Amino acid sequence: MKHADKIVGSLIFLIVAPGTVAVYGPWAFCRWYFAPPLLGFYSFRVMGVVMIVAGLPVLLDSFVQFAIKGLGTPAPVAPPQRLVVSGWYRYVRNPMYVALSLLIFGQGMLFGSLSVLEYGVCVWAGFFVFVVAYEEPALRRKFDGEFEEFCAHVPRWIPRLKPYASRG
Repeated sequence: MKHADKIVGSLIFLIVAPGTVAVYGPWAFCRWYFAPPLLGFYSFRVMGVVMIVAGLPVLLDSFVQFAIKGLGTPAPVAPPQRLVVSGWYRYVRNPMYVALSLLIFGQGMLFGSLSVLEYGVCVWAGFFVFVVAYEEPALRRKFDGEFEEFCAHVPRWIPRLKPYASRG
């Protein structure tokens, strides 16, 4: 797969998968209608905007890291050839899932939508099961000791404060 193909493949996957989960999903629940703020606190709307603004660059950077450093895409049909331990992956093992969760929960808070927040919990639970049952075992098989080293130093969901510096 050529470099440009990886970038195009990542872009297509970004639009299809995260676009469906983090854009269409919340829209389907609330039509992006501004209901009264949750619990009557406008600060929840501000927190929602902060979560969206924080999540979007993390998501985009993670896709770039897959194409440039991993020599592949996040799509299972064209997985990375190298373990990605750069960008936001130096802080948290699953920055894409964390970013998507931030985008969904942020929209729930911004629009005052309990149904979007409930959807976010379901999506995050799905991410958790997928990561533990499929993704991590597959990465252990493919990258062996390198992935074990990564797991020993980088948390799955809560970002570390200092970036991890891999030995490889």
